[in-house]
Amino acid sequence: MVATGSLNSKNPASISELLDHSYHPESLLSDFDYWDYVVPEPNLNEVIFEESTCQNLVKILENCLSQSKQTKLGCSKVLVPEKLTQRIAQDVLRLSSTEPCGLRGCVMRVKLEIENVCKKLDRIVCDCSMVPTFELTLVFKQENCSWTRFRDFFSRGCFSGFRRTLILSSGFRLVKKKLYSLIETTVIEGS
Repeated sequence: MVATGSLNSKNPASISELLDHSYHPESLLSDFDYWDYVVPEPNLNEVIFEESTCQNLVKILENCLSQSKQTKLGCSKVLVPEKLTQRIAQDVLRLSSTEPCGLRGCVMRVKLEIENVCKKLDRIVCDCSMVPTFELTLVFKQENCSWTRFRDFFSRGCFSGFRRTLILSSGFRLVKKKLYSLIETTVIEGS
């Protein structure tokens, strides 16, 4: 049974209107009562799937940073704030949930902003068998504090045995761009 906006389920006038069209009253009332009290149960398999997808995305992001540290960043260590990649993965999943193919239709460009200059780190294609429908640009940010400049001064000078350590900020920028649409660019600034 389909209820429309013109019929109120508990309104006696609406019920009598339906009775005039030869509906049986006992089945009508039981249908309305049934839909009043039924609440859809959460799909636990979907929640588990999202959590495993989120964890896989976290591993992909951490692997991207790990591979980039010596090749593109020229450092021996990258320090990532706790839960940063987890928050980014959750935002990526949230942004991809409105897309027809979900995360499978995503191409992600990963960059690092150091002193207002962006370095390209990687390009991640979530599913190579799919034509991408949207692009995400993830921009990690370097922590700006006086200690890093002080440390870099010593690492270049008398304590050159220390290798450079890159410290990421807890802030990031995530830009969503639909590839086949002229509208709806979304920007998320994480802090």
